[in-house]
Amino acid sequence: MDFKQLEYIIKIAEENNITRAAEKLFITQSALNQQLLRLEKELGTPLFYRSRTNWRPTEAGEVYLKNAREIMQIKHRTYSIISDIAATKKGHLSVGFTPGRGIDMFTSVYPDFHRRYPDIVVEPHEMSVRLQQQQIAKGELDIGFMTLQECDRTGDVYQVICQEEIVAAIPEGHPLSAMAAPPGEPLTCLDLSRLRYEPFVIMYRESTSRRLTDAIFREYGFSPSVLFETSSTATIATLVRSCICCGLIPYYYVQKDPTGIAAFSLPDHPSWDIAVSYKRGSYLSHAAKDFIRLASDYWIGQHRSPDGAGRAQKKGDSSSV
Repeated sequence: MDFKQLEYIIKIAEENNITRAAEKLFITQSALNQQLLRLEKELGTPLFYRSRTNWRPTEAGEVYLKNAREIMQIKHRTYSIISDIAATKKGHLSVGFTPGRGIDMFTSVYPDFHRRYPDIVVEPHEMSVRLQQQQIAKGELDIGFMTLQECDRTGDVYQVICQEEIVAAIPEGHPLSAMAAPPGEPLTCLDLSRLRYEPFVIMYRESTSRRLTDAIFREYGFSPSVLFETSSTATIATLVRSCICCGLIPYYYVQKDPTGIAAFSLPDHPSWDIAVSYKRGSYLSHAAKDFIRLASDYWIGQHRSPDGAGRAQKKGDSSSV
């Protein structure tokens, strides 16, 4: 069986374009086209509808791709199991993480992981939670680190690393900022309805955090005045520091850089999970388990709850405003 050929066809489908696929595979377009034509001749039917901008799989192409992906997953699982049995510490590990904070985790964890597994090729992917979930379901991503609520989970496996509180962030110059707790002290609680007339920047509608923040606003009985939506929580924190808006953001972003932000807990301490996910029924190699352990140590070490009671999310006594 020609695994390279399977790889080629999957890449054409992923890119919806043979030119881009050839670039990603580091081969010429003519060489890739010859491989495809040879396979289609062997099968006796086209695998793609061709156009300049969009190559779509035919019905036969969909069947081929489904089975090609399954074959590649079987190959990957087989090699991982044998590598663990032989203790070769060789192989491939694809890791997903969310934009922004995910790269902080990866750059912290990877050097230690590489020292332990110098012959494991790690393929990092910075992508949204939804895209990670899609890639995991298709077997194209080994493990993914994500932030979400239980209602956002799919049918795959989720291991909760820790919980993280969502806090209200306002500019330091805001009239209410004088009520904020001093640095290093547990955050003061704030009734969010006191910000009902303030402008907010919020995450885009498809993000997992948007479902949570929408529910928080509903609980406090108002719809925020939205300046715009963004795909980056770090952008919200930057705009708060610039005195442009208020925001609801994970405590991580305040803890990482509190400059210019007055942060408050909300009375009911809304939170979500920092979790690792992988395909249900898949084989988790020793290397993957070690990467998860290292990443878990990182997240637990980074996250302290706003009430000062250790890692998120242990509730404590807070004063209210």
